[in-house]
Amino acid sequence: MDLQAALVPPLSFPLTPFTEDDRVDAEVLSAHVDQQVAAGTAAVFIACGTGEFTALSREEYRQVVSTAVKTVAGRIPVFAGVGGGPATAREYLADATAAGADGVLLLPPYLVTSTPEGILGHIRYAVRDSELPVIVYQRANARLSPATALALLDLPQVVGLKDGLGDVEQMQRIVATVRTSGHPRAAEFAFLNGLPTAELSARAYRAIGIASYSSAVHSFAPDLAHAFARALDTGDDALADALLAAFLLPLADLRDQVPGYAVALVKAAARLEGLPVGPVRPPLVEPSPEHVERLARIIAAGRAVLA
Repeated sequence: MDLQAALVPPLSFPLTPFTEDDRVDAEVLSAHVDQQVAAGTAAVFIACGTGEFTALSREEYRQVVSTAVKTVAGRIPVFAGVGGGPATAREYLADATAAGADGVLLLPPYLVTSTPEGILGHIRYAVRDSELPVIVYQRANARLSPATALALLDLPQVVGLKDGLGDVEQMQRIVATVRTSGHPRAAEFAFLNGLPTAELSARAYRAIGIASYSSAVHSFAPDLAHAFARALDTGDDALADALLAAFLLPLADLRDQVPGYAVALVKAAARLEGLPVGPVRPPLVEPSPEHVERLARIIAAGRAVLA
């Protein structure tokens, strides 16, 4: 797999649809993933944060990953989220491998906090038997130092680092440490911007050498996600600024109103777009009717910019 080609933004993190009687809706999931691929994303990251990894049973997880793999049918790479404690992460990694995933995103360890060296130990333990490429997600209680980030290059399974912390100075230290290290894998090691509504920080991350980013917007409005990415690629600052002002900034403001809206709003937006993805599972909460109406106006304002 050409990882650099596979991580061209905007990257898709599909939702996990649920039926009215609280089962995974494999038919809707397949349609959703197919739409994401057809829209032009370079890779699909299934059963991750937006896909409610923590809300899935292990049997449901296997179903979600295998459905995505079958739907994509080799057109682009499929990465699957894995996580929990170190032993649990290894079990999910084995499930993702058996389901045919092309790689995995290692989510932060469950509940516990530790030092950067402890997080490095968690990563080593979780991926030591991996047959798949692993991208490590730095977020919340999983924080690396420049030295421990560099040590990831000695783990052949680990091919990249996704940042969800948003400390640009620290990420500059990490990127510079890796790129100038002289390590044989320094040039090929991948970095991703994984902040919520990553479009808001895309310019800042590009300035420190991180062009790839995840896009929750792609899950419900791929036309807007790709328009913004093209604006960045072509230097169309007027279009990028217009989309920020009319769509992305208001979306982020609404997202910040309630914890968990980074997922719940995306699901509500997908329903507004006609995709019956069902509700979020607890502890996430559904957006209020007022917030859904506001969300609809925000999406319409983004499309008005394109029009």
